[in-house]
Amino acid sequence: MKYNSLGRTEISVSEICLGTMTWGSQNSEADAHAQMDYAVEKGVNFFDTAELYPTTPVSAATQGWTEDYIGSWFKKTGNRGDIVLATKVAGRGRDYIRGGEGADAKNIRLALEASLARLKTDYIDLYQIHWPNRGHFHFRQNWSYNPFNQDRDKAVANMLDILETLGALVKEGKIRAIGLSNETTWGIQKYLTLSEQKNLPRVASVQNEYNLLYRHFDLDLAELSHHEDVGLLAYSPLAGGILSGKYVDGVRPKGSRGSINPDIGGRLQPLQEPATKAYLQIAARYGLDPAAMALAFCRSRPFMASVIIGATSMEQLKVDISAADLTLSDEVLTEIAKVHRQYPLTL
Repeated sequence: MKYNSLGRTEISVSEICLGTMTWGSQNSEADAHAQMDYAVEKGVNFFDTAELYPTTPVSAATQGWTEDYIGSWFKKTGNRGDIVLATKVAGRGRDYIRGGEGADAKNIRLALEASLARLKTDYIDLYQIHWPNRGHFHFRQNWSYNPFNQDRDKAVANMLDILETLGALVKEGKIRAIGLSNETTWGIQKYLTLSEQKNLPRVASVQNEYNLLYRHFDLDLAELSHHEDVGLLAYSPLAGGILSGKYVDGVRPKGSRGSINPDIGGRLQPLQEPATKAYLQIAARYGLDPAAMALAFCRSRPFMASVIIGATSMEQLKVDISAADLTLSDEVLTEIAKVHRQYPLTL
């Protein structure tokens, strides 16, 4: 396992991050503990969660269970000091999470205290804004994205309120570093500018979707990442499991995400299938597991801080973590580039 610095902090994270969003819906507490045990054994030191989790489905009844499971594992193992722990405060729109008010000074403090209690810890290594209050194009909202109705002054005031609150929490020792999620280039840069102007904590990372079928980060976000040292924490690196090949030709394996969420958050639609099949053919030609190939590709990107994997079975987890040891040949990367050129946007 290799490790990368998280932004300009001194925090070192494994190239593979253990994602947790199925714990509490598709996975039991025992499953979660087994996954954490195995991941740590293989060198993973980075866990990512959120106050919203679990998902598939998102539910008021189960909200917070994922953090509970991590907390019970910390209590059982005493391994808190060995783990870089990331969690998130929800943005606007979930009525059952503090009335759906989103991230601001009041709600960040309330969210953090609740997360700390569930996680059975007194600090978070990386605290992230799950999505911006002002709106964004992530979660398949790019087709209706309209930034022209945003109030710039209101948006910037909210960002400053967030940064000042997180700065106070850093001083209190409850947070070590801060990050964003589902953010835009303008949003990230504005946070960075405000941090510099006001001497407030600097954004260390951004957690956005990135996979062979969705490579928006390759463009202006990659430039920002390079110049400003804001690494990507890639979520959905297998496009919700699509890139494993298990949904080809309309198959819906029992218990899979696609059997619970029919379109996997808008990803499982006809336009993705030709590209998916082309990537599966590359993997077959070179004797690679398609999931491991897709994850190894993400690892190869120069802006990648860590790739967030998620698994509902130990078999899946073992394949995912094996990607840490897989380096794709120039021939494979060339073929991947040809497929991407043919199918540049499929999700």
